[in-house]
Amino acid sequence: MYYVYILTNYSNKVLYTGVTNNLERRVYEHKNKLVKGFTEKYNVHKLVYFDSTTDVKVAIAREKQIKGWTRLKKIELIESMNPEWKDLSEDFWS
Repeated sequence: MYYVYILTNYSNKVLYTGVTNNLERRVYEHKNKLVKGFTEKYNVHKLVYFDSTTDVKVAIAREKQIKGWTRLKKIELIESMNPEWKDLSEDFWS
């Protein structure tokens, strides 16, 4: 499986879109600041959206599509799945 995901910080001000083949591991890496760069610098580790596919090309194309969207369109996508902006990764470790 391949996942396209959106992370934010706890004030929901910063949005980060990524793609991975292991969502649980990747979120763990972000939460523990094992990923150097943007997400580490801006404390972006709250999973607010994800989608899955079996085709890596589809996942990469979707990531690029979302990255090209306006902030408002990304917010609408997040709220269509997660209107309360809950950290969806909490279910991974509960």
